[in-house]
Formats: sequence, structure tokens, C-alpha cells
Amino acid sequence: MKEPIPARKTPNIQTELAKERNRAAAERTLMAWIRTSLTLISFGFGIDVIVSAIRSFQVVRDINPVRLSRILGLAFIGLGIYAMIMAMIQHQQELYHIRRDEEYLYTPRHSLALTVAIALVCIAVFAFIGILISAFTHKHSM
Repeated sequence: MKEPIPARKTPNIQTELAKERNRAAAERTLMAWIRTSLTLISFGFGIDVIVSAIRSFQVVRDINPVRLSRILGLAFIGLGIYAMIMAMIQHQQELYHIRRDEEYLYTPRHSLALTVAIALVCIAVFAFIGILISAFTHKHSM
């Protein structure tokens, strides 16, 4: 006697389309974070290249006003790498939630955009203070 073939669960077309829209939105979000991360990394490399060019044209080698710039360049590169890694992790988590068979439930998460914005403010404050101190010490040493 043959066993009956189990009836196939008919997918709800509205649910499946909603999942596809969520997946597409997650892809767009990841691409936006990739662009943001690459911009931060490129900006960091750009600062480093400019600093290297300035150092190569310096006649007096004992002056080192570019240390802050090099640190800033590395900070931007590090922030870009961090943003890229966190965006990939969040993307994987979002795809996991979409793929689950049970109902899709919103789960609150930390805002990656807010974290990156706070880090950028910290870098900017650090740069501002460094340039301000450099300007005052350079002015008084003349």
C-alpha cells in the first residue's frame, strides 16, 4: 500500500511578496552601507596620501606637524572597516529573520548609523582639538 503524498503547503502570495520586498530593502541598505564604508576608507587613504606627499616635500625633516593627519586617516579607515563588518552582520541577521517560516517579528537593534555618526563626531572633535593645539603652539613658537 502506497503512503499518501503529503499535501504541499500553499504559500500565501502576499506574505511571500512582503518577504521579497523586505529582502530587497535589506540589499539596498547593505549597498548603502558599502558605499558609506568605502567613502570613509577612501577618505582615510586620501588623508594618508596627502600627508605622505607633504612630508616628501619638506625641506626640514625635524618638523612633524602631520602626525595628527595620519592618525585621522587611520581613524577613518578603521571606522569604515567597522561599519562594513557591522553592516554585513546586520544584513545576515535580517535575511535570517526573513527566511524563518514563522511570522516576521520586528526586533529592535542598535542603530549602526547612529554608532557611525557618534564615531565621526568623536573623530571630528579630536581633529579640531589637535588642529587648535597645533595652531597655538606653532604661533607661539615663531
